[in-house]
Amino acid sequence: MNSTSKIIAATLAGVATGALLGLLFAPDKGEETRRKISEKYTDLNDTIRNKVADLVDTIKNEYGHVKDTVNDYTGRGPANMKAEPKDTFKG
Repeated sequence: MNSTSKIIAATLAGVATGALLGLLFAPDKGEETRRKISEKYTDLNDTIRNKVADLVDTIKNEYGHVKDTVNDYTGRGPANMKAEPKDTFKG
């Protein structure tokens, strides 16, 4: 397990422990606590979905930029593409 995996595992364990202790010492009734947990879960789920969508958009934009840069550098961009006969490679 590399150091990043260890940090992630430790963070998740800490979050789980904190949540468990919070539930054990919660001053609210069970119904109120469940409602709060449900709201927090929904908020967290929305936040994660938004972050993932942002990450996907960023990756798509960066990929497009890198692809354009490579195509420009290699002269293989759409403006420089030429049709080549299929039998040019004679293995």
